[in-house]
Amino acid sequence: MEPTTTTKTSILKNLTFQILIAMILGASLGIFIHTFYDADFAKAFSGYIKMLATVFIRLVQMIISPLVFTTLVVGIAKFGDIKSVGRIGGKAMGWFFTASFLSLLIGMFWVNILQPGTGLNLLNVDTAAAGDVTEKTHNFSAQNFVEHIIPKSIVEAMAFNEILQIVVFAIFFGLAAASIGDYAKPVINVLDKISHIVLKMVTYVMNFAPIGVFGAIAGVFAIRDLNELLMTYAKFFGSFLVGISSLWALLLFIGFVFLGNKMKNLLKHIFSPLIIAFGTTSSEAVFPKLTEELERFGIKNKIVSFMLPLGYSFNLDGSMMYMTFASIFIAQAYGVPLDLKTQMVMLLVLMLTSKGIAGVPRASLVVVAATCGMFNIPVEGIALILPIDHFCDMFRSATNVLGNALATSVVAKWEKEI
Repeated sequence: MEPTTTTKTSILKNLTFQILIAMILGASLGIFIHTFYDADFAKAFSGYIKMLATVFIRLVQMIISPLVFTTLVVGIAKFGDIKSVGRIGGKAMGWFFTASFLSLLIGMFWVNILQPGTGLNLLNVDTAAAGDVTEKTHNFSAQNFVEHIIPKSIVEAMAFNEILQIVVFAIFFGLAAASIGDYAKPVINVLDKISHIVLKMVTYVMNFAPIGVFGAIAGVFAIRDLNELLMTYAKFFGSFLVGISSLWALLLFIGFVFLGNKMKNLLKHIFSPLIIAFGTTSSEAVFPKLTEELERFGIKNKIVSFMLPLGYSFNLDGSMMYMTFASIFIAQAYGVPLDLKTQMVMLLVLMLTSKGIAGVPRASLVVVAATCGMFNIPVEGIALILPIDHFCDMFRSATNVLGNALATSVVAKWEKEI
């Protein structure tokens, strides 16, 4: 039976469908440019076409700060007391650290089993390309870590989209508002209305998602020879896919254990955010959309607004798995022996140093480079994974979205707010 005109129209208007088409068209155009034009033209084309992705991501970043602040303050104020916030916060942090540990462990397990770095040819590696990443490790210290968490100005934190700093300020503001009671209600009502306006803006901004994904995919394929990359990095990328697939299997299993049949419904709601994160390599780009979809799934606003900002700072499962995998891969490539005890210490170091780096460009690589320096692994080894990192980042970003959606849903069920 032929689909009706109305059905065809609804399919064409479906955001997920549009994004999938954009990915195919972007990849096709990028491959065409790479195949039939010289490297200089392809590089210039990539720079221009990626502006489409930049426009989309900046539009999203434009609304993240007001959305995080207003929804989190309103959510905490609705809890009404510090005890409730502490209880949910405790459950959230317990989940985040457990998930992080398991993700790091999975990365460590597979890189030791599959040994993708052993026997790797280190000739013709462009170490200069790693300069911008290794530069950022110079400021990677305990003081810098604390400064990244505690804001000295909420205006500055909002200006630079420092999610964790905004979360810290919003928690204090929300708790203070809740303690005042009725006197603070007019302020909370205003912030509640602002949050709804910002969520309406999300609907408008998401219309640009297919265009952004198209630009991001076309730009990458225009300057990368995918066949050559996959042949060169077949063992690394294949091993990484085994690891990330294992992590997905674990997350989905845990989801079905805690949520039962609701897990299928959750996956339907977050499919569009997963595709956007995959195409743009930015889990931050779907923060507003994910907020909207989790509320549509049935989770109370106060839980979503509290859990997601925390999750984006403390619960990056895909990135965590990649950190141990990449660090030990570089050690294998350079023949640096790491016994089990040293690897477990590395895992604990990564567990701590990776927290609160949300919003830092190429955060995973910065942490990997810093960790390599701590364990006498050549930091320039980061250049080994740079050529293939974009494709790994696609999977990391999508996994981060799944992990945060699952964490929010499970805590909501524990709190009977779903």
